[in-house]
Amino acid sequence: MPSTDIPVPDDTTAEETTSRQPTRLEEEGEIAADYLEELLDIADLGGDIDIDVEHDRAAVEIVADDDSELGVLVGEDGEVLEALQELTRLAVQARTGERSRLMLDVAGFRAQRRRELTVLAEDAIARVRDAGTSVTMEPLNAFERKVVHDAVAAAGLRSDSEGTEPQRYVVIHPAQ
Repeated sequence: MPSTDIPVPDDTTAEETTSRQPTRLEEEGEIAADYLEELLDIADLGGDIDIDVEHDRAAVEIVADDDSELGVLVGEDGEVLEALQELTRLAVQARTGERSRLMLDVAGFRAQRRRELTVLAEDAIARVRDAGTSVTMEPLNAFERKVVHDAVAAAGLRSDSEGTEPQRYVVIHPAQ
């Protein structure tokens, strides 16, 4: 009966060979990059794709020398970016058979928004601590709520998401 073992060159151990294979998250990033490169070609937009793994998620960013050209992929308040992220996640799922939690950024939009939301969250946290009562924030999308929840947890307080999409919002509570 023939062996089903994968042959390994004499100078490389099986462990070394396995460690060089891309992880599942790296594979998600590569699939997403291929999908997005095709989209950029179809839309006749310039841009490069950066792939990383952050916080146990594949992180993909489209960047360009002139980021203003990529604004069409962000849209007003990031709505196009949200849709593009979902389409990219679906493309990854179609190839892997597994749901993806991939995060997509275009021209640094999410990174800038994360900084803005962190400041808003810190202000709300200060109000909760000063008044000793809960503070309700304006409606936010899922990415934005996650940023706020992370800031609240880091401050030692607790938070909940309430409401229904697209009017879902974060309530920050005093520590108990």
